[in-house]
Amino acid sequence: MADMPRKRTYTRKNNINNKNIIRKSHPHYTDTKVFALGGLNEIGKNMYCIEHDDEIVIIDAGVKFAEDGLPGIDYVIPDYSYLKRNQRKIKALLITHGHEDHIGGIPFLLQVIHIPFIYASPLACAMIQRKFEEKKISNVTKMVQIDNLSQVKTKYFNIGFFKTNHSIPESLGIIINTPNGRIVATGDYKFDLTPVGDPADYQVISFLGETGITLLLSDSTNAEVPNFSISEKQVAYSVQEAFRKTEGRLIVATFASNVHRVSQICEAAVKFNRKILVFGRSMENNIQVSRKLGYIKCPDRYFIKNDEARRLPDNEILILCTGSQGEALAALSRIANGTHRQISIKPGDTVVFSSNPIPGNGASVSRVVNKLFRAGAKVLTNTAFNNLHTSGHASQEEQKLMLLLTKPKYFFPVHGEYRMLKIHAKLYEEVGFNRDHAFVLSNGDSILLRNEEARLGPRIHVDDIYVDGNDISGLSTAVLRDRQILSEDGMVSVLITMDSHKGVLLNKPIIMSRGFVYMKDSVELIREAEKLVGRNLSTLLKRKTTFGEIKNTVRDTLGPYFYHKTKRNPMIIPVIMNKKV
Repeated sequence: MADMPRKRTYTRKNNINNKNIIRKSHPHYTDTKVFALGGLNEIGKNMYCIEHDDEIVIIDAGVKFAEDGLPGIDYVIPDYSYLKRNQRKIKALLITHGHEDHIGGIPFLLQVIHIPFIYASPLACAMIQRKFEEKKISNVTKMVQIDNLSQVKTKYFNIGFFKTNHSIPESLGIIINTPNGRIVATGDYKFDLTPVGDPADYQVISFLGETGITLLLSDSTNAEVPNFSISEKQVAYSVQEAFRKTEGRLIVATFASNVHRVSQICEAAVKFNRKILVFGRSMENNIQVSRKLGYIKCPDRYFIKNDEARRLPDNEILILCTGSQGEALAALSRIANGTHRQISIKPGDTVVFSSNPIPGNGASVSRVVNKLFRAGAKVLTNTAFNNLHTSGHASQEEQKLMLLLTKPKYFFPVHGEYRMLKIHAKLYEEVGFNRDHAFVLSNGDSILLRNEEARLGPRIHVDDIYVDGNDISGLSTAVLRDRQILSEDGMVSVLITMDSHKGVLLNKPIIMSRGFVYMKDSVELIREAEKLVGRNLSTLLKRKTTFGEIKNTVRDTLGPYFYHKTKRNPMIIPVIMNKKV
């Protein structure tokens, strides 16, 4: 694939509408396959693939942060097995924006797969490069900076970009013209008519709809939220009001990746003459990168260290930190617990949560809030009255507007849990499109495009891979599955004594249960199971066999039997004792 030219050398209309040119060049003998390795029925680890003949382009490579019940696990990433088997086809990784759920998996992906080119905006490139430095990765791929005027060409794909609004600068939607139709991925977006950064390319989005979109992949995160989201500018006013009313120290917790919000907080600190203490590695990294690229405009003298803060009055201090989601090891949680080495809460402090709890984090956030109150702090959270946060994702009315502007022939809702995808598909029907043209799928399901018609394709095997440290071998996945089975359904051990030379059982199999059934109350169940496995093993041993086949026979016999009797699937561990010849 040739290097991408920095700017287009022809008009935007020709580039966006060049699907007819591609169609003449490559007849439709091959289907175009679209599938997700991550991002469906979940929030996080977004990864979408477009495949045609001997070419694959990938959109985003994110992670999902481990939830409660995954002890020792740092991240969850997609299973890259399909891409590993088809590595020679991979032509490019396209990045929509620099959030962790879209770029966090790149270092793990590059451990197992060679990606020739990564195309990303300057800010996303800088964030990815920082990850490479932390992981000591170098010279494994070529990073190419892009913007909304860039173009990428391969044998089958002609790719363009358009600006969207999100909670981070330089967020992009992606246009992929293929031999079988045009595919558009919105990335994460909202319609903000008074954005902090650049406005979205509304004319381009509308033009795409007028010239035809075969398949739209669109963000479903806020499909349950009615109406329009509020503008980031309104949050700026509320943040400044919090600064104006606070007389003591001000502690603000927000997402480190929400660069627009962090920028507004820093600007308010300058306006109200507060020096800034930054806590949290991700916050420090993102501020450093964003300042270098000009997205956070704040003089150096406003950023101070803890030693300098001790000499300042409380009303001249702003503490900007991570931990708005109640994460146990984040800066704010350690401050609330009294375990932070440099900062502790004192009466008169005001803590502002400039965020909303992500689904599933509500209990963790509440615990932190209670501890802050107990320590004597005043705590402000986002409500309908103070607008301390707005989402970077489109609400229902914005999602409807995107559908009406783009007019997709087929619709593929992505980036959301199942109910969100389902609601988004319902919105597609509500605004007048064919309900049968919406695909609510799971990771691994595929859509096949041929001559601008879409149908379901074959399923690709996918799985979650749990990352413990830097290990992506999948061993952690197996260990956690075993823990889950043991905790929910218990264990059954089967003791088998045999003479492999004669091919006979020396005694009937003995079954012991731990955490599955109470042995004294389940005598008949266990006795029948022992007889059943004994008969099947006796039949098996009449012919030449292996220890592996014996173990599989035990599991294949007892698994269905126990499920039929108890509706539970215990872990079955065969223990074989063989007589020496």
